[in-house]
Amino acid sequence: MRAHACVTIGWCGAEVSLHPSRRRRGRGGRTSLGFRALAPPSVRLSEWELQNHMPSGTILKALIEAGENGPWMRFIRGEITTEEFLKEFGRLCSEISKTSVPVDSFFSLLTSERVAKQFPVMTEAITQIRAKGLQTAVLSNNFCLPSGKSFFPLDRKQFDVVVESCLEGICKPDPRIYKLCLEQLGLQPSESIFLDDLGPNLKTAASLGIHTIKVNDPETAVKELESILGFTLRVGIPNIRPVRKTMEIAKDSLEKYLKDLLGIQTTGPLELLQFDHGQSNPTYYIRLANHQLVLRKKPPGTLLPSAHAVEREFRIMKALANTGVPVPNVLDLCEDTSVIGTPFYLMEYCPGLIYKDPSLPGIEPSRRQAIYTAMNRVLCKIHSVDFKAAGLEDYGKQGDYIPRQVQTWTKQYRASETSIIPAMERLIEWLPLHLPSQQRTTVVHGDFRLDNLLFHPEKTEVLAVLDWELSTLGDPLADVAYSCLFHYLPSSFPMLRGFGDCDLTHLGIPTAEEYFRMYCLHMGIPPIENWNFYMAFSFFRMAAILQGVYKRSLTGQASSATAEQSGNLTELMSNLAWDFAVKEGFRVFKKMPAPKLLTRSYHTWASPQSLLSPTGTRSYSSIPEGFPAQASKGALVISPEGLSPPARELYHRLRRFMEQRVYPVEQELQRHQASGDRWSPSPLIEDLKEKAKAEGLWNLFLPLESDPERKYGAGLTNMEYAHLCELMGTSLHAPEIFNCSAPDTGNMELLVRYGTEEQKARWLLPLLEGKARSCFAMTEPQVASSDATNIEASIREEDGFYVINGHKWWITGILDPRCQLCVFMGKTDPHAPRHRQQSVLLVPMDTPGIKIIRPLTVYGLEDAPGGHGEVRFEHVRVPKENMVLGPGRGFEIAQGRLGPGRIHHCMRLIGSSERALALLKARVRSRVAFGKPLVEQGTVLADIAQSRVEIEQARLLVLRAAHLMDVAGNKAAALDIAMIKMVAPTMACRVVDRAIQAFGAAGLSSDYPLAQFFAWARALRFADGPDEVHRATVAKMELKHRA
Repeated sequence: MRAHACVTIGWCGAEVSLHPSRRRRGRGGRTSLGFRALAPPSVRLSEWELQNHMPSGTILKALIEAGENGPWMRFIRGEITTEEFLKEFGRLCSEISKTSVPVDSFFSLLTSERVAKQFPVMTEAITQIRAKGLQTAVLSNNFCLPSGKSFFPLDRKQFDVVVESCLEGICKPDPRIYKLCLEQLGLQPSESIFLDDLGPNLKTAASLGIHTIKVNDPETAVKELESILGFTLRVGIPNIRPVRKTMEIAKDSLEKYLKDLLGIQTTGPLELLQFDHGQSNPTYYIRLANHQLVLRKKPPGTLLPSAHAVEREFRIMKALANTGVPVPNVLDLCEDTSVIGTPFYLMEYCPGLIYKDPSLPGIEPSRRQAIYTAMNRVLCKIHSVDFKAAGLEDYGKQGDYIPRQVQTWTKQYRASETSIIPAMERLIEWLPLHLPSQQRTTVVHGDFRLDNLLFHPEKTEVLAVLDWELSTLGDPLADVAYSCLFHYLPSSFPMLRGFGDCDLTHLGIPTAEEYFRMYCLHMGIPPIENWNFYMAFSFFRMAAILQGVYKRSLTGQASSATAEQSGNLTELMSNLAWDFAVKEGFRVFKKMPAPKLLTRSYHTWASPQSLLSPTGTRSYSSIPEGFPAQASKGALVISPEGLSPPARELYHRLRRFMEQRVYPVEQELQRHQASGDRWSPSPLIEDLKEKAKAEGLWNLFLPLESDPERKYGAGLTNMEYAHLCELMGTSLHAPEIFNCSAPDTGNMELLVRYGTEEQKARWLLPLLEGKARSCFAMTEPQVASSDATNIEASIREEDGFYVINGHKWWITGILDPRCQLCVFMGKTDPHAPRHRQQSVLLVPMDTPGIKIIRPLTVYGLEDAPGGHGEVRFEHVRVPKENMVLGPGRGFEIAQGRLGPGRIHHCMRLIGSSERALALLKARVRSRVAFGKPLVEQGTVLADIAQSRVEIEQARLLVLRAAHLMDVAGNKAAALDIAMIKMVAPTMACRVVDRAIQAFGAAGLSSDYPLAQFFAWARALRFADGPDEVHRATVAKMELKHRA
């Protein structure tokens, strides 16, 4: 049917149909086509419904509800705005699902790249149709974005005519929009072909006389289209592009070399293009005469030792050619650098499909299952090769593969390191200590994954395994684990898109566990127990690879245009690796025999001191008497005497300072806090700060993980600092004296972890030196700020600045005259996914537009001079360089900031509880009522006993959380952190309340610290998240992991 002259695409949301337009000048006849060019959104929407705990089909039902007058139809006809649509649509979805629906998140998904991504086969077909002289047009059911622009995720240059429903006021299947498109094309219906997957759209097109094709599968649709048009639509080479400027090679010398090698006499031009994948060794497509070749070379410049070994690639593929492993036919290895500048090898081009997206969009579930099964079987073939018979006995060292790999990738990482990544440091220490005891030796590919396989265009058959650069003799399980990386990466992950957030059962893709069991079944081997180790190693190795790619991108040596993104991914990969390391650690721990119980010495002693000093000092140790002190890292130390010698010495110095300098002046400090000068810093506090700094008792809070080089702090672990923090908690004034008070500690750690060097120079150093104070602005009066995604303060970009507007309250420290920095959290994109809407800005306190409305009190206490303020931010303009990490990273930053801070609060609460109990004991010994000392009253004795038990329980839980943060990271300790925030404030309230009761009315006065202890403990049941949030977190994790 060659009479058709054009192609037109009709698109509805994420659906595209193609209709033809007029054939270009010089051609006869006309054609009109319609086909789906984008992936259907139904799978993504089903996943979104599942993730948001909504009944399946809610969105689809809401889309068709009320027919032509429903919110969706009016939205795509341009009759209502985005805001109006989301409001009506959200209400409709909520009525259908009987639950609240986050429609902003739905809209973000609808307009995201995950949904609005064009099928490559359709893009190629459009290119071929236009190359044959046919015009193309797009007929779209689309909508307008909040900006007023229409949402159109296709390249308009692909089409001669574009008809958009939101601009025309009509949409498919209204016959008028078809007629409008045909009119603009100058065509009759009989000259058109329309492809779509929706029956109503096809029915209307057919009633007008347009030829139609129903699209169930893009590949099948394109084949049917080819049969109608009479020419192929898939003749191009996929995944190629013009050669990048930094990757150009000398074509003249290459052409001479090829003619000599192939014996070609023709004078036709050499066609040279570059494949757009391949992060390591640049890969090129070559057409010369009737030869189609692939050239793979080393990148230019100075390279890491043993990296980019194209010689090994050539050797392994040549050796495997007759072993049953599908490999390309290699032709020649050229090590003469005078030809194109670096060594290279040649192989024949093999046409086929490379699936770059491991979720395999647009493919039936059964075919996805078959593709992954074929992938698994090919891996088994590789691992079954008799490497001695293949001449590969010397291809790598036999035995100790994993230890050598850990050493190799550690060296590679060190050679390309650009900054310190805490998780990588932990892995470099952990991996050599947990190596597998037994390993098989086979040929290993080293980079075995779906996009390194070439599949038959029509069958689920692997035609060739590509990219053998990392191949060697080694442990085959490393290959299996590496091929499962994408099971744990999200679909939004840059460069290495995974499907960890997808419903694999719905997709038809085997889970990582099913894939591994399939491998074991094909190989005839039993499953292993230490699978988590292999996953940790695989993510570690990928992190090292990405770091190398990033380092090369800085010098222009990387072959991929996306290489610069890899810098941020190294840390993400290393964190995933550490997650598996933690899982492996727990597996080993559970298998260990129960340890022999140690004899414990728990005792308290009290010395006669004033009632304002702590009269009890604890010495609770889980080690036998006389046992040498343990190193703090790697062991749970519950007594200060069990700390490492440096930390223990620091603890004793801190205690001496507290006893000699802090407790004796507490009354004077309290009087200043109640005086008319209370809103000015106390000169005595400033003097004590200088003394503390001189004695090295300064900035003790920064955890070793955040500051591994000890540039800013004492280099303590979270557990070591927890013991010191408890000691500081015995006095209301101590944390500030040692520059360890909130919110400065959280803000300083935020700057250390996430700040740029410029931000650190301007803000971090003055805070570390104690010359400035800061505040953190997140809580808002008009919303439930316990859910950080509720915040409404806005951050919008304007003329090179960010402009802030918002109403905040309970901003601790903002009233202090020394407060120079406000760390502000607000929304930059309310339409982004819920946890990507927020951003964090560093706002100088002298910026115009910051208006303090009033100070707030906690049970009547002002907490001067820092206080707690209610503040308005009105058109506050902040330079763009003050953004932390980047837009949309606010929730991530806030969560990273809270972990250590919650430990600090809880340990200080334990310190204040100890102080309250000591005061209680001294009080009841000295007071007589009803003829006998209070200490002899049964209720008082019960209070003392109950207080001791509750303090000990809380301390152990907090120390365990701190220990887990040190050895496994904040993410792994999330459950324990939530539990301590549930336990510690409530415990402190009870213990302090008992002490107040023992003191009678005196306990309510400012003569003793008890009233302030109680007020602060009660406030902490809200600060850093209310009890209810932490209880919900604990319950959900309990149900999820321990069912």
